[in-house]
Amino acid sequence: MHGSRRIGIGILLGLASGLAFGAGGAIVKPLLESGWSPGAAVFFRITVAAALLAVPGLFALRFDLRPLWRAKWTVLIYSVIAVAGVQLAFYTAIARIPVSTALLIEYLAPVALVAFAWVTSRRVPQFVVLAGSVVAIAGLVLVIGPAGGALDPFGVVIAGIAMIGVAVYYLLGERSDTGVPPIALAAAGCVIGCLVLGAAALTGLVPFEAEFTDIEFFGGVAPWWVPVLMVGAISTAFAYAAGIQAIRMLGTRLSSFLGLSEVVFAAIVSWVLIGEAIGPVQAIGGLLILAGIVLVRLERRTPDQPAPAPDLDLVRVPGTVGAGGPRQGDVP
Repeated sequence: MHGSRRIGIGILLGLASGLAFGAGGAIVKPLLESGWSPGAAVFFRITVAAALLAVPGLFALRFDLRPLWRAKWTVLIYSVIAVAGVQLAFYTAIARIPVSTALLIEYLAPVALVAFAWVTSRRVPQFVVLAGSVVAIAGLVLVIGPAGGALDPFGVVIAGIAMIGVAVYYLLGERSDTGVPPIALAAAGCVIGCLVLGAAALTGLVPFEAEFTDIEFFGGVAPWWVPVLMVGAISTAFAYAAGIQAIRMLGTRLSSFLGLSEVVFAAIVSWVLIGEAIGPVQAIGGLLILAGIVLVRLERRTPDQPAPAPDLDLVRVPGTVGAGGPRQGDVP
């Protein structure tokens, strides 16, 4: 695939993933308002995604599970940290600190990745990357609007762990040397993730309360399973699969900044579906996030940087080098 076309498709997939993740909050909110605990909502959304992705994942692997076994540590880390871990950490954090503050900390992941690359490569990032980081985070602050006041130190630490989980999602998602296609990695992550979340619920680590009744849903009444299926199919299964493919096409840095579009899409979807108006400050913040993404995209590849990875198909022969491999996190 031509380089510019590949990047264009990767950006579209990344934005589609951000839109799908961002819509999750508006879809789940009626469940939470009807008495569902966040832990129960997350468990069901991951379980639905696992059920929907299992068969496509097996087809992508050609029903050969050996690539998953060969990449078992990558798959396990992705599942436990980037899927289940991010969810558990985020919901634990918002029980102690404001949601907006937890989101701000979690979405520092792109900047953390820039800092990580700076430290490990001992190479100062290009000015456009540093400028893009500052502009994007400024936009993030305006969109989310952090709450003031004293913060629970434990809540801040747990939100930081969620941020690390998001960074791990991007780092593992870029790997294409594991022989695991993107959709198969997303499927494995959701299957193992729902088992981990289920265990956390059974042990009482995460409060689990669900009301299996009709709920008010976007101006009408719907059975509880309608939003569960929607958030599982759109904001989890599709979002993870598209996100991983975007990461492999764009690389860690650009895709992680593109992931900031999720907060913008979340505000827009909430405005359209549930009437939560977007103020001028949020609109300016969204534009700043977009500007930051553009600045990061302007980064020039230096002669000593590796060339872009070869084209990655969604389905490859299991076990071949470059067949696609792991990364990702999300918030409701």
